[in-house]
Amino acid sequence: MDVCYVGDASGIEARLAAKAGLPFQGVSTASFHGASLWSLPGRAIRLSRGTAQCLRVIDQFRPQAVLATGGYVSGPAILAAWVRRVPSLVYLPDLTPGLAIRFLGRLATRVAVSFERSISSIPGKRGIVTGYPVRPELFETNKTTSRRNLQLDEDTKTLLVLGGSQGAHSINLGMSAILEDLLPLCQIVHIAGERDVSWLLSRKEGLPEPLSPRYRVYPYLHEEMIYALGAADLAVARAGAATIGEFPAVGLPSVLVPYPHAGAHQYANAEYMVHNQAAVQIEDAYLEGDVLRETIISLLGDEERLSQLSEAARRLARPEASAHIASLLDEISTQKARTRAREDEATV
Repeated sequence: MDVCYVGDASGIEARLAAKAGLPFQGVSTASFHGASLWSLPGRAIRLSRGTAQCLRVIDQFRPQAVLATGGYVSGPAILAAWVRRVPSLVYLPDLTPGLAIRFLGRLATRVAVSFERSISSIPGKRGIVTGYPVRPELFETNKTTSRRNLQLDEDTKTLLVLGGSQGAHSINLGMSAILEDLLPLCQIVHIAGERDVSWLLSRKEGLPEPLSPRYRVYPYLHEEMIYALGAADLAVARAGAATIGEFPAVGLPSVLVPYPHAGAHQYANAEYMVHNQAAVQIEDAYLEGDVLRETIISLLGDEERLSQLSEAARRLARPEASAHIASLLDEISTQKARTRAREDEATV
């Protein structure tokens, strides 16, 4: 099967596609969420340009189906697929759809959602529950192997800190302030993002010798992310879509800090995990106080509570999600081929 990855020309997806060995086409994109009136014309122009670029990609690549993973970046591809009558599947990873999904869902052939409660927000009868697709290796990992691969101490409690692909500055600041309190109790794998990694590395160098080796800082992890997730006893993270897919796959308890400027979807994601007793939640505004430190120390010291959170998280996992989405793509492409064949027969 041939695959062409289309994404934001200035986004991280270009690097990810290259690492996966996939051909990549960068296109113009624009978000209208929170946009000021004066910026709307420019954003509309970028969206139009991106749609024209996607039309050329479709004409050259001639796909049997288009898969979009939601968000404004998907807009030009789905618009182009609709214009060229190419079947499309939009995947909604979060619990609640944003503006882009609510619009694109009306153009797509089908809309796959991660959770049953999301179906009611999908227009028409296009929605179908698939679960959140994750790498199959996540279901096979274990703490001992993961810690060994990251060269961590195999018998020491491990805390994973991450804020998404770009990091989270407020989480980074909050963690930096309490490193001396936490490192005697655990080793920390901190995925800080490109913008903050340099000063956090300087912070590591300034730690006392017994503590510094227990603090690992990375700008981003690719394949090693599987080991970081598998190695951890507890995570501190934003409540993005990957959180509610990957943490259940490895049964990882978490302290979720929804990003307050990302609309409502991160709060909905966190509420889902907390409601299912797989996580606890704290507000971004509390990261500079004692709440983060006390929450982490309390959880790391309570084996029974960690075990309960881990088991609850694992119950939310959907190992069959990737296969389900693949079968949907096959289904909509096959249906379209049959429809075209009938149209050709009718024309003859």
